[in-house]
Amino acid sequence: MNAESHVFETPPEGAAPDWTIPQGWDRYTPQEHATWDKLFARQRDMLPGRASSEFLKGLDVLQLSKPGIPDFAELNERLTAATGWQVVAVPGLVPDDVFFDHLANRRFVSGNFIRRPDQLDYLQEPDIFHDVFGHVPMLADPTFGDYMAAYGRGGKRALKLGALEKLARLYWYTVEFGLVREAEGLRIYGAGIVSSFGESEFALDSDSPNRIGFGLERVMRTKYRIDDYQQNYFVIDSFESLLNVTVETDFAPVYERLADQRDIEVAELVEGDDVITRGTQTYAMAKSLEVERDA
Repeated sequence: MNAESHVFETPPEGAAPDWTIPQGWDRYTPQEHATWDKLFARQRDMLPGRASSEFLKGLDVLQLSKPGIPDFAELNERLTAATGWQVVAVPGLVPDDVFFDHLANRRFVSGNFIRRPDQLDYLQEPDIFHDVFGHVPMLADPTFGDYMAAYGRGGKRALKLGALEKLARLYWYTVEFGLVREAEGLRIYGAGIVSSFGESEFALDSDSPNRIGFGLERVMRTKYRIDDYQQNYFVIDSFESLLNVTVETDFAPVYERLADQRDIEVAELVEGDDVITRGTQTYAMAKSLEVERDA
């Protein structure tokens, strides 16, 4: 959720009290629509056999009547009919309490800008392609949609309990960078992976990262990185199991237990891990050497 953490304390000029703004679809330029189309085609063509079946089914909700950046009015007709969710535009990063309230009420916040053509492969701040292509297909799945709403409710409670850092790790390692077991093998579903051409390959094909069976407390103890490909990926057995552990767990005592335990470092394996793939970490080490040489 670092991606959704707040920058401003009050809504900027032109935003509603809940931070929403008009999408302004008519203001997108031909170049911006072309950027969306290029990104969409590239990911659509490479994700079969890599993305989860639920994500691939959900892509249908983005097959709209006109090319280019989706018009939220048309998109929401299809998405709301499927799962009761809708996408709302915001001016950028929003406060945590606003973010959680939107999720709890089945509203997914999206920036309304798109990256430049020279930023196709990486952008630190989430744009409309990450937010809509990456997240919306999974919101069209009823089970995952229920998980996201439950997460929003849990986020509001975590704020009151002072446990946001722990819960943010759950979001990061599922919603943004999660893998799932399917009969054919591991598949990607996290928005940060499916919206990234490079990480869509790295997460499944590289021998560098660890791939670890999902455990709620294990995930919530684990640090993550926001500046490059992940060094750990956590694998759920199903979206039903993810939803069940979320709604059936009383998180308050979990937060109390975790407060007395050390954080687990990125790439660290610990006793009790269900290690599906023990990573070599060669990618991360090579990047670290590059940084040292450039320093």
